[in-house]
Amino acid sequence: MANSDSGPAIPLSVVILAAGEGKRMKSALPKVLQPLAGRPLLAHVIDTARSLQPAAIHVVYGHGGERVREALAREQVQWTLQAQQLGTGHAVLQAVPKVPDDHVVLILYGDVPLLSRQTLLDLLAVAGPRQVALLTMIVSDPAGYGRIVRDGQGKVQRIVEQKDASAEERGIRECNTGVLAAPAGLLRHWLEGLKADNSQREYYLTDVIAMAVKAGVAVNPVACADPVDALGVNDKVQLAFLESVCRHRAARELMLAGVTVADPARIDVRGRVTHGKDVFIDINVVMEGTVKLGDRVRIGPGCVIRDAQIGDDTQVLPHCVIEGAVIGPGCNIGPFARFRPTSTLSAGVHIGNFVEVKNSTMADGSKANHLSYVGDAQVGARVNIGAGTIIANYDGANKHRTVIEDDVHTGSNSVLVAPITIGAGATVAAGSTVANQVPAGKLTIARARQTTIESWTRPTKQKK
Repeated sequence: MANSDSGPAIPLSVVILAAGEGKRMKSALPKVLQPLAGRPLLAHVIDTARSLQPAAIHVVYGHGGERVREALAREQVQWTLQAQQLGTGHAVLQAVPKVPDDHVVLILYGDVPLLSRQTLLDLLAVAGPRQVALLTMIVSDPAGYGRIVRDGQGKVQRIVEQKDASAEERGIRECNTGVLAAPAGLLRHWLEGLKADNSQREYYLTDVIAMAVKAGVAVNPVACADPVDALGVNDKVQLAFLESVCRHRAARELMLAGVTVADPARIDVRGRVTHGKDVFIDINVVMEGTVKLGDRVRIGPGCVIRDAQIGDDTQVLPHCVIEGAVIGPGCNIGPFARFRPTSTLSAGVHIGNFVEVKNSTMADGSKANHLSYVGDAQVGARVNIGAGTIIANYDGANKHRTVIEDDVHTGSNSVLVAPITIGAGATVAAGSTVANQVPAGKLTIARARQTTIESWTRPTKQKK
């Protein structure tokens, strides 16, 4: 909601411009779909817009439009096509017919992803039926930006683009971010009166500022507290810079909340992380989606954790991949372990080097310490899965379940052919391939008899 002249909130509509081609990206992927912190640029902008609780969010799309709509199909937005890219003013004009005249329109950009909710609330606080709110920024190097031209009393008069600015105007350090909020009815009228009499032969949204001043409508500038928040993305260099900003901010937030981060420059948070006390995160850790870390969790270097939960006092050693899994308390994981979705470990489970767990549960105290695959299995408590043991869960068409009951031991290099049940307390001898039910408490051996061929000799190569 925005404030009117007399104070009460008035309805808000948001228009996000996302039709640019992004030639400088040199990518087949539309610019607004380029990833920042693991999500498309445009998704960040939509999230911020949604936090303002507007009546509607309108996204103006153009280049790569169908890909943009498909990628963000779940977003509750109204899509508007800008078939010809004739400038920012023309782009907004495509959407404003859908906005009621009594709304305030907030204009955002699909390639400006870091603007905060608070900055936009501050902007909307000075917008209303006879007020335009303009977000500006003070920069040390204004090259490339439109300049804010004020009169002798310091009131905003107009915005001049870099290519149309005089030498004196180019020395102005207060620049236009492109973000503004204006009354919908007046904005529509101004947009319909735009002319393309500039060096770009485009319809500039910025020209509405001078039109508002001429109409006696107040233009209220709000300076962005951190100019970085208003930066757009036009090439991969700028994208990498904003990625570094996201990385720094996420690391700082974690550290201020009590997490020990080994090196803030070498952690990537691409989602939402919640955590307990005394958590330690080593270098080059990537966390994506929704990640929950319990008390005293330690994450070793080079790990990737995605949509996962890790319980109290669990240690994850280097170079593990944990995706869609729930790891219980007091577990030891890795190094070089992999968890695929819907895997759940109970307390005190050990998963060692080069072990993969997929769609399986493992009860308290069970271990798979070396070179094993546990797939589509229900593993009981205190089970020891020997080195090289695999569960053959796939027959080429279907996946099958394996049940391993409590206190089972499998010897090294065993193959358990699903579907199969290994009874409680059973032992499978090393090198066995078992395809039938294994009885509880017994030793089962399923391997060929060892034979030595006395008369055999190794073939030798013929000399040339």
